[in-house]
Amino acid sequence: MAITAGGDLGAGDLAGKRILVPESRDLDLFAGMMEQHGAETIRCPMVKILDLDDPAPARQWLETLLGEGFDDIVLLTGEGLRRLMKVARAIDREADTVAAIGRARVFVRGPKPVKALREIGCTPYRSAPAPTTDGVIAALATEDLAGRRVGVQLYPDNPNEPLLDAVRARGGLPVAVTPYRYANDSETGAVQAAIREMAEGRIDFVAFTASPQVRRLHEVADACGLGDAFREGFARTRIAAVGPVVAEAVEAAGGTVAVSPETTFHMKPLVNAIRKLLADGAG
Repeated sequence: MAITAGGDLGAGDLAGKRILVPESRDLDLFAGMMEQHGAETIRCPMVKILDLDDPAPARQWLETLLGEGFDDIVLLTGEGLRRLMKVARAIDREADTVAAIGRARVFVRGPKPVKALREIGCTPYRSAPAPTTDGVIAALATEDLAGRRVGVQLYPDNPNEPLLDAVRARGGLPVAVTPYRYANDSETGAVQAAIREMAEGRIDFVAFTASPQVRRLHEVADACGLGDAFREGFARTRIAAVGPVVAEAVEAAGGTVAVSPETTFHMKPLVNAIRKLLADGAG
């Protein structure tokens, strides 16, 4: 159920609520947003974003961008662009890379790659109507890509053949790159403890900000013989999802999303959506 943030929200409206926070990169920021409204947070970072062990694929993609060039670029994540720019700096081609991106039509999945583009002085050509693969495909559906080279930035653990096939179907020549990798961040013991607390009804919300967090929780449960506890906990704990991609991962894992922002898929709107759900009497 999507809830729009708003209404009469009080400063301590999360008081007495225990919220599991699987965020990694912005853990302190996200947990602090909820703690300032009275929540008790259980910090359990689950996924860390790292540079590639071998940056050669990212360098090769950049060499194509800087050589033949891309007519179009598809950015799925802001992190992807930032990691590519890090590689560009390492080979002393940062300014050239920014210029080459500026010459291309850039399609973005959502607000995070828009923000990353603005950081380097660029703007998107078109944003997806929804921050999902289907949304990007919809944004491309009216474009004639015949003979156009299309640089496609993917994210780890998802080769996204539907997106690449959609580019080919429009006549484009996709060149894909995955410029970073995921690593498990939290100790397995901490994840196991979180699963047990969910099953025991000791956690009021779990607030997911990325789909790999959901997969990590499920993987630990399966690996440690906690499948029943995971299913019980996932069924009884209210789940907050930052956006539709995360919501899909929750549903794939057998959960139901209780609350999600309707349009702006960031941490602050997610916190406000949780607050509004409680203020509306669902607490």
